[in-house]
Amino acid sequence: MSTHDRTKFVAQSSAHHYAEMSLKTSAPIDDVDAAADSFAHLAEGRRPEGNPIYGRLHNDTVSEFELALAELEHTDDAVAFSSGMAAVTATVMAASANGDHLLAIRPLYGGTDHLLDERVCGIDVRWVTADEVADAVTDTTALVIAETPANPTLDLLDIQRLCDDAGDTPVLIDSTFATPVLQNPADLGATLVLHSATKYIGGHGDVIGGVVACSEDWAQRLRQIRIATGALLHPMAGYLLRRGLATLPVRMEAAQTTARQLAVRLVEHPSVEQVYYPGLNACDPHGLIGTQMTGPGAMIAFDVGDRQLARRAMEDVQVITPAVSLGTTDTLIQHPASLTHSLVDDNALEDCGISPGLLRVSVGLEHVEDLWGDLDAVL
Repeated sequence: MSTHDRTKFVAQSSAHHYAEMSLKTSAPIDDVDAAADSFAHLAEGRRPEGNPIYGRLHNDTVSEFELALAELEHTDDAVAFSSGMAAVTATVMAASANGDHLLAIRPLYGGTDHLLDERVCGIDVRWVTADEVADAVTDTTALVIAETPANPTLDLLDIQRLCDDAGDTPVLIDSTFATPVLQNPADLGATLVLHSATKYIGGHGDVIGGVVACSEDWAQRLRQIRIATGALLHPMAGYLLRRGLATLPVRMEAAQTTARQLAVRLVEHPSVEQVYYPGLNACDPHGLIGTQMTGPGAMIAFDVGDRQLARRAMEDVQVITPAVSLGTTDTLIQHPASLTHSLVDDNALEDCGISPGLLRVSVGLEHVEDLWGDLDAVL
């Protein structure tokens, strides 16, 4: 689906059926037998046929968002959760029935790294590089997890090659930084496509949610876990995320245009030792921009070589907001080693390039000269 088609799709159906959807906790039951059949469908992880019964089990507003996201990601279905981490957790739990360990490629979002490394879901993780997957995968590997572009260093990973190397083992790609506008991992062989919908999909920093695009079979397994753990996305959040899809292509294009300009200027800045941005040739050695991704996105990371300088720069900005999260209309800056990736093992941080002087910027919709003036002043 082209960017034009995506824009047309989300714009034409942005208000579809909202008037019919309810925020009620429970649905009135007129026919007990019919309601029992509907409940059985829900317990099996299927969408209800008839009465949705109870708000923790199903909500039409959330379902509308799921179906829209699935169409954008070219998958049969999608399952939305109360947060991105709830989505990750449910996926790992669902996959654990397939084996006794999973393979994970760093860097990942710090919360995901911590979840896996601490065995919170009760399954072992084996940390590998993308080049090691083919030799590391076994008959008891439950899942392969990767993120591209990666958080926070923007590392790019060849999704099709990874899926080929994984063979029959399911592959989860965290595509939060790319969004469905710039990348469709399922078209390249990924089994599951994860988004922290809090970020670009919501787009305004006012909603929390996660979503996994996948096959109908995986969707049923994920819904069963979502029902058991109570991790359903709130209907108001579902409405806001569905609304966010309508402006997603326009927001991504505008922020990406500004990010390109900032990245080029940062490369030339005397206080910056290294810039990580997929739009720079040095950061895309395999030519994935223009093939795997239609554009480099709006996330930038850069290294100023010193922890204190990095932290002081984050604290002193005036136009840019010093804050975690990303993908909002506001430009945000944060220090991964102190914040989002502070729970990651120190050796792992060093191995995957998350240095003490690294700053991560989520470029928003402000004017490029205002943003550059702010960065130049603090550097």
